[in-house]
Amino acid sequence: MWLTSTYVADGPVDYGRTDNPTWQAFEQTLGELEAGSALVFSSGMAAISAACGLVPDGSVVVAPRHVYSGTGALLRDAAAAGRVTLREVDVADTAQVLAALPGARLLWLESPTNPMIEVADLRALTAGARAAGALSVVDNTFATPMVQRPLTLGAGVGVHSVTKYLAGHSDVVLGAAVTADDDLHARLRAHRRLHGGIAGPHEVFLALRGVRTLALRVERAQASAAVLAHRLAVHPCVERVRHPSLATDPGHTLATDQMHGYGAMLAVEVRGGAPAAEQVAASTRLWVHATSLGGVESTLERRRRHPAEVATVPESLLRLSVGIEDVEDLWADLDQALRSPTP
Repeated sequence: MWLTSTYVADGPVDYGRTDNPTWQAFEQTLGELEAGSALVFSSGMAAISAACGLVPDGSVVVAPRHVYSGTGALLRDAAAAGRVTLREVDVADTAQVLAALPGARLLWLESPTNPMIEVADLRALTAGARAAGALSVVDNTFATPMVQRPLTLGAGVGVHSVTKYLAGHSDVVLGAAVTADDDLHARLRAHRRLHGGIAGPHEVFLALRGVRTLALRVERAQASAAVLAHRLAVHPCVERVRHPSLATDPGHTLATDQMHGYGAMLAVEVRGGAPAAEQVAASTRLWVHATSLGGVESTLERRRRHPAEVATVPESLLRLSVGIEDVEDLWADLDQALRSPTP
């Protein structure tokens, strides 16, 4: 771990805002996992901002209606200021997305989406973007490279909130962008240097530590998520469960064929609306009521409590991030919380 801001002149690194050997170790690891070249950023939003900055002002941007709220806010602010024209689509409807692409410069994708867990056919959509002359960017935070590698499915850039699964221990705030295109990589690096979205070397060291157990954590968490999703699907207090393993639409089946598993994120719509959902979140003992995700601990949250979440997200929707605890303990805690009386 290199804890320095200043380097001796004429060496491989000239200044702490330009590079750091600790960054390089993490970037090499993530790049190999994602089949590209990675850059670490100070946060997921810093990486998202850098990727959005790859297209010029005045561009048409196509993005999911249900996208990470920070990304959505960034794009809508840019649209309100006249910097971009935003076309919002149902990303699970491949035909609708392809129809929105003519004239676009950027296609932003999530699969599964946050928080609605919609699955996109990444291969078809990235091919459509290339045909339309648009850059495709995939936020791979939910899936991780253990479940899918967007660059191998045709994406131009992948981004991550490293804070989540990659680091995995809820103790750092970091982001990353990865691409197999040398020009895009150089432009992303220049954005990081000029806009100052650089990461602390200690945080990057911790993230590299976390990546060492990524495969084990994801394997355990996604196996538990599938068990919970199927049990919740028949729970009397649940109206709907959103998880790729439960998808019945043929388009979803095609898309999940591109994935190695289904990930560890799911969402449930609780009977009784927002009050019942809040009561569930407040009644768990093992699940942590918190806004983040992707850690070793399981978390849940009613997403519409946040003003930035779009109105088409149901008021009763709880987003669940399954950790590595014993699945029977997780189920018992959820079951008792779902059955707890609403005040």
